[in-house]
Amino acid sequence: MFTETRAYSGFAVGDVAQAREFYADILGLRVTEDHGMLTLHLATGGAVVVYPKPGHVPASYTILNFPVDDIDKAVDELVARGVTMERYEGFSQDDRGVMRGHGPDIAWFTDPAGNVLSVIGTR
Repeated sequence: MFTETRAYSGFAVGDVAQAREFYADILGLRVTEDHGMLTLHLATGGAVVVYPKPGHVPASYTILNFPVDDIDKAVDELVARGVTMERYEGFSQDDRGVMRGHGPDIAWFTDPAGNVLSVIGTR
């Protein structure tokens, strides 16, 4: 039934302008806006809709993952742009906040709305 449907994902934020600045200026994604909502244009050709939600409560799980060739370089660039890497109790994360040796290397951070994102090492 949906084999030809061009599905997309979406998530909420409390402040669209703040989200636009973060996703465009900090992460460097191409972002467009229409009807008060953002579209994040991904390198895969896919898109993610970001919509305003009064009383937004951030997701308690990772909503968007960014695969990267060099996770250390990606984390260093994010930190240089003012992003703080998240640390989770019970996870063995190094001084950069990267969890290594339990599947792919991964580090988490949040957008201004508190939604969890990650960078995942691909090599």
